[in-house]
Amino acid sequence: MTSPISKLRLLAIALMTATSLLCNAQDAQMGQLIDGLVTSIDRSQPQTFLEGIAGLKRLEAMYPDAVAPKFYTALESLNFSVLNPHAEQTDAMLEETGRRIEELEKRQDMDQSDLNTLKGFLYMVRIVQDPAQNGRRYYMDVIRYFDKALKLNPDNELAKGLQEKFFEGMNQSMQ
Repeated sequence: MTSPISKLRLLAIALMTATSLLCNAQDAQMGQLIDGLVTSIDRSQPQTFLEGIAGLKRLEAMYPDAVAPKFYTALESLNFSVLNPHAEQTDAMLEETGRRIEELEKRQDMDQSDLNTLKGFLYMVRIVQDPAQNGRRYYMDVIRYFDKALKLNPDNELAKGLQEKFFEGMNQSMQ
């Protein structure tokens, strides 16, 4: 026979295993939902872009402790804003994205390379919105954040791609 203490240990181990499996299942389900929303966005259609962002915000509400929905909501909001810099939703979206990035900054589980990528992208969008006014103001911030992101993780493809686009855009504007 097993002692009551052994039964409690066994029960505790079983509960931890079940919780771990449930969390992994939730993470997998959340990942599938995010992937489905992101891939369904037609970036050439602002309305589907906005619908995808709204879906990501719903995921944030469903998974309030998860970083991924917040990250992808910020990322897709910045993608919308860079492609539609003068849309009526862009200013409010950028303000909200700035707050979301500040929230992510406080999280211990937020990848710092990804965080710096979002910060650099935010300033990059500000430059795209108004190059004459914001170019000089944010140019060094964009470079600093992308450099820091790549220093923390040299394999960060998003940071590499955005940094390339930024330099291409700056070279074109100087010609």
